[in-house]
Amino acid sequence: MLTSSTIQETAGAQANDTKKDQASLLQQLTTESQNEASQGFDTKSALEIARIINHEDAKVAAAVKKAIPEIAQVIDQVARSLRDGGRLIYIGAGSSGRLAALDASECPPTYSSAPGQVQYIMAGGPKALASAVEVNEDSEELGQRDIARRRPTRKDVVVGLSASGRTPYVVAAVAYARARGAHTAAVTCNHETPLAAAAEIAIVAEVGPEVISGSTRMKAGTAQKMVLNMITTGAMTRLGYVYENLMVNVHMQNSKLVERGIRILMCACKIDREIAVQTIKSAGRSVPVALVMLKAKVDKPEAVRRLAKSDGNVRLAVEDNMPEL
Repeated sequence: MLTSSTIQETAGAQANDTKKDQASLLQQLTTESQNEASQGFDTKSALEIARIINHEDAKVAAAVKKAIPEIAQVIDQVARSLRDGGRLIYIGAGSSGRLAALDASECPPTYSSAPGQVQYIMAGGPKALASAVEVNEDSEELGQRDIARRRPTRKDVVVGLSASGRTPYVVAAVAYARARGAHTAAVTCNHETPLAAAAEIAIVAEVGPEVISGSTRMKAGTAQKMVLNMITTGAMTRLGYVYENLMVNVHMQNSKLVERGIRILMCACKIDREIAVQTIKSAGRSVPVALVMLKAKVDKPEAVRRLAKSDGNVRLAVEDNMPEL
């Protein structure tokens, strides 16, 4: 007969076994391994330290390159979702969450995207951006709760970020979103992880051991930042918010961005500064409207109509043509 004390002892033993299993799995991750290239790191000079870090950082782009096919799949899915009124929702913890917040927050000023189009969820909430609240990343319940509050649907893309690929908070959130019909992707730096298994598409940039063992804000963080840059830049470009290689949807909120908008119009339309300034003013301080006016030789109302018809795709508005993405 099982007594309450026996049940408690059994539960305690199972919990200890789980912790041992998790510790064993953590040791097997390349991101947690010791890096032979930085042995004796604490005895090095400043010049040697910088050289070692730089040498290891040089490996990151090659690791990301191997994941380009999966990155391209996510770019196209995000573009489709945003065009159809959906959202890109990042979710992460620790350094990964902070990188997600950075990428999401930079989309509106860069592409004039609506604030709700690209979102982030950070384990521990906004306060965790500046203060360590890493304990939250162990909670599956909090991950499910936080993503559930955003009510993910089949229109959305939910991207989970975790260098290890095993963060319970992120894995649970991605699994929840996928069960609700959302498109899901993982960005991680280890192969065959729970996060990769939970998502439809796994972007794996295996950067290897860090210079400081387990300090995944370094190479792993750089790799994740590169991947997120590619996803949002690629998606916004596919949506037509870039013309040639120019940031034509720039949000002119300060003097620097106003000047950038003027230079973009001068470059795109091969005009002098005076004409660029006058056209931007007559276009209501909108670079896309000004560009369509000049390129298509139309007035402001026609430029606005074309942009509305093309869902903001500048090239299609110039050509007045709307093929499928």
